[in-house]
Amino acid sequence: MMDRKKFIRNTLLGLSAAAATPTFLRARNVKVKESTYDKLFEQVGFNHLPTSSEVITNPHANMKMILHKADSRGHANHGWLDSHHSFSFANYYDPERIHFGALRVLNDDVVAPGRGFGTHPHDNMEIISIPLSGDLEHKDSMGNVAVIREGDVQVMSAGTGIYHSEYNRNNDAEVRFLQIWLFPREKQVTPRYDQISIRDVAQKNTFTQILSPSPDDQGVWIHQDAWFSIGDFDAGSIASYSIKKKGNGVYAFILEGNSQIEDQLLGRRDGLGIWDTDQFTFQAKEDSRILLMEVPMSIS
Repeated sequence: MMDRKKFIRNTLLGLSAAAATPTFLRARNVKVKESTYDKLFEQVGFNHLPTSSEVITNPHANMKMILHKADSRGHANHGWLDSHHSFSFANYYDPERIHFGALRVLNDDVVAPGRGFGTHPHDNMEIISIPLSGDLEHKDSMGNVAVIREGDVQVMSAGTGIYHSEYNRNNDAEVRFLQIWLFPREKQVTPRYDQISIRDVAQKNTFTQILSPSPDDQGVWIHQDAWFSIGDFDAGSIASYSIKKKGNGVYAFILEGNSQIEDQLLGRRDGLGIWDTDQFTFQAKEDSRILLMEVPMSIS
C-alpha cells in the first residue's frame, strides 16, 4: 500500500500535469473527469491548523502565527513559466505547507511573452487571479474571453466543472500575477466568472476590500466565507485589520517593501499566517504593498 506522503506527492504531480496539457475548450458545465476538489480535499485531507515547530505564539495577544519566508517557497522555472509556490504544488512538496485553512494555492507566476497555460479543467474550486503587471488573457468553456491587468481582480467559481486557458497577451513583455485557489463552502455550484477593477476605489494607507462572500459587498464574490483586502502604504503608516468572521485566520502576503505585523518583521514576498485573534496591527517600515487573505481555518 502506498504511504500517505507518497500518495500526496503523486496527487500533486498529477494535478500539475493535467493543468499543463493543452486541450480543446469544452461545452459549458461539462463533467470534469478528474476532480480538482477530490484530489486536493478528500485525498490530501483537510484537518489542518499549522502544528510545526515554526508556529509563533504572541504572548501579548495570544494569537498564533506562522512565518513563510520568501526564499523558503517552492520554485519551478519551466522557461515559459517561472513560478514560486507558497504551498505544496506540482514538484514542490512540504507536508507542513499543504494549505492554510481554506487557502490551498498561492502561486506567484511570471509568464513569458506570448506564452501561457493551455486549456485545462477545474471543478469545485474558487480561483482568484490578481495581475501585478502585464496583460493576461482568459478564455473559458462558458464563452468568456477577457483580459486582466494590474488593478483588476478576476474570480472563477469552477463548481460543476469548467475548462479555461490563460495566456500572456503580449509578445514583448512578461505578465506577472498571483494565482490563488480556495476550497469552496458549497460544492457543485453553477460555474461563474467575474472581474472588476479596483483602481477607482483603492486608497492609500488603508486596506481596500477586493473580495467577499456577498455579491452586495465591494469587490468580487465567491462561494466561501473569505475576505481579501489589498493596501498600498507609505513608509511609517500604521493600519489595523479586524477579522470579519469568528474562527477565520488571515494569510498576509507582502507584495512589495518591508513591513511589520505585531512583532514580526516581514520582507518582500514573505507570507505570514495569523489565527486565534480578532484583530492585528500592520506597520509599513518602508513604502509597501500587502495582500490580506482572510479564510476559514476549518471546513465542514
